[in-house]
Amino acid sequence: MNSIAKPDMPDVAAQQTSSHSSTLDWVGMSRIALPLIINDQDLGEYHANTFVETYVNIANPQVKGIHMSRLYLLLAEFARQKTLTINTLAEFLQDKLASHKDISDNACVQLEFDYLINQPALKSAYSGWKDYPVTIKAIFNGDSVDLELGVKVPYSSTCPCSSALSRQLLQQAFVDDFSDQDVVDRKAVEQWLRSEKGSVATPHSQRSYAIVWTKLDQTGEGFPMHQLIDSIEKTLKTPVQTAVKREDEQEFARLNGANQMFCEDAARRLKLALLKQDRFSDFWIRVEHIESLHAHDAVAVTTKGVSGGYTPLLHR
Repeated sequence: MNSIAKPDMPDVAAQQTSSHSSTLDWVGMSRIALPLIINDQDLGEYHANTFVETYVNIANPQVKGIHMSRLYLLLAEFARQKTLTINTLAEFLQDKLASHKDISDNACVQLEFDYLINQPALKSAYSGWKDYPVTIKAIFNGDSVDLELGVKVPYSSTCPCSSALSRQLLQQAFVDDFSDQDVVDRKAVEQWLRSEKGSVATPHSQRSYAIVWTKLDQTGEGFPMHQLIDSIEKTLKTPVQTAVKREDEQEFARLNGANQMFCEDAARRLKLALLKQDRFSDFWIRVEHIESLHAHDAVAVTTKGVSGGYTPLLHR
């Protein structure tokens, strides 16, 4: 950053000591709009429009405040000159601490953005863009960096209980309509099933969300954003769609029928899938089924179970 000679102006934060001597955990800024190039582990450079939170602590209880302009200018300079990788993020946090020598011994940055993926349709030749909220968070304590990646992935969930109750009503309707026949013609059955009588009751399903936080090791340069999202969708098998023709909608119905799940089922599937991935030293999973039957939501939470790691009651 270039230093420019300035007229003598008062600096209240530097000249005054704190009237209430104490330390502060974090001081800084949030919702800083910033375009960044982020290194994706699988796809390379990703251009993201991010909102950034940047903080340092006040470890010296006699200091009144921090140098917020320094944090902002360091961030702006980083965005102009560098691609965000695991290494450059660590270097940025070190620069933040250096800019607050004798004030701070911890630094934090959090980036939020929508990660866009052009997803193909299930059967047809079409495709469409889906957005996935992504968060990257890093904390530097002067010695090491604690790095986290969070994603939110929508999917569809069909209730197994509702399916069983619907099948019972369908069975009863079939018995009622064919009770006077000892032998039922196959074509008559096919016609009955394809009529509105074949859907006398339907199971309820709903848009659902998998919110996953992971702690990353620091062996690679890129962030596994695409890999994590893809793993979640392949595990649950019922991703929400973009471009949809009739053949895609029918395939979506088939997938929902073949992958009925309670929120407990979804959480367990994801836990087993993430346990197989060495890149994540810890993880926290929350699945939310935005109920169409109830006025409330069904939720399940699970963690990797690492000592001193994520706790189930973590809220983001």
